[in-house]
Amino acid sequence: MEETVRAYRQVGPKRYREISGLYYEDFEPGDTFEHRPGRTITNTDNIWMTLLTMNTQQVHFDAVYAAQTEWKKMLVDSTFTLALLTGMSVRTVSAKAVANLGWDKVKATHPVFAGDTLYAESTVLHKRESKSRPTQGIVTVATRGVNQDGRGVMSFERTMLVYKRGHSPEQAANY
Repeated sequence: MEETVRAYRQVGPKRYREISGLYYEDFEPGDTFEHRPGRTITNTDNIWMTLLTMNTQQVHFDAVYAAQTEWKKMLVDSTFTLALLTGMSVRTVSAKAVANLGWDKVKATHPVFAGDTLYAESTVLHKRESKSRPTQGIVTVATRGVNQDGRGVMSFERTMLVYKRGHSPEQAANY
């Protein structure tokens, strides 16, 4: 990868367009990207996620029930944590993706509570050119989420089909 990844492209005199995402060629195994900003989770986030997904586990939305558990307060739904950490990584690792191909090895390693602020980082594990799509490649990253204390809360691997430079819709449309 270049010494620095450019975040803006000049589109005119003193005019710049924000760039999002990396092309297949930009990924190098071993590179790690810290995703910012972080995100503080609220009780509302957690309750909405349980409602949207029909998750009826009481520890996520019933404070009286949760107070009787070993946690003594409501736990954040782990699918929210997975979605949030994935979302945090999009700007860098999948903004130029054709498609997500899968999540593997998802591990919830520490409980998450409302009020926690999460941060994410992704490390490129490997990449290969697509055998059936010559204008695209397959990239796998390991993403790790940590809370405000630096404690790991979740990790997973994600594989994506990513456009090669010169072949994305944004380039074709001069977007």
